[in-house]
Amino acid sequence: MIEKINTGYTSFELFHAFKEETYSFLLDSSMLSDKLGRYTFMGSRPFMVFKSKNQNITITENNITKSLIGNPFEILKELLAKYKTIDTYAIPFLGGAVGFFAYDMGHHIERLPRTAIDDVDIPDAWFGFYDSIVAVDHHSKDTYIIANGINKKAELALEELKTKLKGLSEMDLTNRPGVACSEIQSNFTKEGYMKAVQNIKDYIRSGDIYQANLTQRFKCYTEESAFNIYSRLRQLNPAPFACYINFGEGDILSSSPERFIKIQDRMIETRPIKGTMPRGNTVEEDKANKEALLSSEKDKSELLMIVDLERNDLGKVSKTGTVKVPELFYPEEYATVHHLVSTVTGEMREDLDTIDVIQAAFPGGSITGAPKIRSMEIIDELEPTQRNIYTGSIGYIGFNGRLDLNIAIRTIVMKEGTAYFQAGGGIVWDSDPELEYEETLHKAKALFRTLRNEL
Repeated sequence: MIEKINTGYTSFELFHAFKEETYSFLLDSSMLSDKLGRYTFMGSRPFMVFKSKNQNITITENNITKSLIGNPFEILKELLAKYKTIDTYAIPFLGGAVGFFAYDMGHHIERLPRTAIDDVDIPDAWFGFYDSIVAVDHHSKDTYIIANGINKKAELALEELKTKLKGLSEMDLTNRPGVACSEIQSNFTKEGYMKAVQNIKDYIRSGDIYQANLTQRFKCYTEESAFNIYSRLRQLNPAPFACYINFGEGDILSSSPERFIKIQDRMIETRPIKGTMPRGNTVEEDKANKEALLSSEKDKSELLMIVDLERNDLGKVSKTGTVKVPELFYPEEYATVHHLVSTVTGEMREDLDTIDVIQAAFPGGSITGAPKIRSMEIIDELEPTQRNIYTGSIGYIGFNGRLDLNIAIRTIVMKEGTAYFQAGGGIVWDSDPELEYEETLHKAKALFRTLRNEL
């Protein structure tokens, strides 16, 4: 059941009605464009919660938790099949699973080493199953309340949403003053990161790989609420695949520019990013940086490798002859950087579903390298700590068979007063170790400013 309502609030203001509630989520198109960021979705209080760590899985429904051992992808597929609905509406997400796959879910797809330290202890996958949500169409300026009638009558669920939103009139919707975090620390020294870059170059010269994505993790301590930090992040670094999710053990604050997988009308789309240049301080400098990116053979070569990898991944789950590259080397502008983007598409095979597509392509090639499996082995060897949510994927898997997942970059994970975030880049045969280190700082600039309260 869907009902259009008038509220007079922005999508971010609407989320204030949910932010303090259990397992609240905001899939936030904080940067709007003609191509991306049309919809924002929000909700709270899922009727079921799925969580996995290694092969240990819990499913909580009606305050009863059931424990299982198995493959989380297969169990998630079974759960989604129970609530399958017909895809008949223009709004892409009408209810379903919202959450994340951590990078480490790759261990359930390929046999990979586990030598990096897991010092944060985040689930490998977490999804809340939401029956009733709010959707905002930024193109038409319309707001919709949606209920599927799974755990309660749809009419009752819609009335509860209306009551919740009416409560906004009594809430303070202004941002609270920010608080700077403690000193930000990395799990690499500069010299250590540059040495790891050189190690990857040695692997490339020996023929193991063509490129690998190397990252460093930062952390700091803060007394500020996760939501307050997110409100500043979306202001400093608006992005089409931003989100705020409370998953019980912590909070995710993402301002990702990159789509991992979208499925709509059984068409699959992935949009890998490779190539980064900082924004200029003047119009002239900014234009020059953009032109330098577009003419960079190194960046185009990196992206082309990943496009080939993604074509191969989509080819596993697409009808023969349907995989295409409608966009190659397309520039996109963000608050602190320019990026080079490509789009790869394919038509999904009739015998497969959304989870099959995720398994075929996860994790995204732009944040692993090529070949993917050997690159992931080298990443595990060289990065001191597990990536957890970083470079995994966050988003929704709809009961209607649609999905949209980001690549979890430009993403902060908050847990017990500590903020964790990472940044990295693709290393190729002619990479300059010092420039690669500096690129990670450019990519993390908005996150540094957010946590240091530097508006």
